[in-house]
Amino acid sequence: MDLVKLAALDQDDLAIVSAHVQDSVLLVGDIRFLPQEGKAVFVMNRFVWDRPVDPRSGAHERRRAALAFSRVSAMKAAGIRQTVKDAVLSLLAVQFHQAGEGPEGEVILSFSGGGTIALTVECIEAQLTDLGPAWGTAHRPQHPLD
Repeated sequence: MDLVKLAALDQDDLAIVSAHVQDSVLLVGDIRFLPQEGKAVFVMNRFVWDRPVDPRSGAHERRRAALAFSRVSAMKAAGIRQTVKDAVLSLLAVQFHQAGEGPEGEVILSFSGGGTIALTVECIEAQLTDLGPAWGTAHRPQHPLD
């Protein structure tokens, strides 16, 4: 089993993590902000872009994964109904917007349909960890080119 375990400490690292979580799906109820610990955690079903299609079944893979951010002082959501815990979100990208000269800024998670989550962070400190084995899926995410 090829489990992914990545850390991001700068914008280049975060771009790699973003590529690994592109097209992940998660429930609103699988998002946790732990202000006392300065953490935000997102548990998702990650689409495995870095594995070829299984030649026997034609299936792609998904894996359960956790994306965690440390040194988080605030979390804000826009365009996401936070009270609907079983609403499905499709993650498109994770980006960092630096606030000034220092390492602080905002990590922005962008979802299909225009929803966003902004994490105010002291610096980039993220971990992506696969939580278990993969399962097959016949559905490959597609993005219109407009």
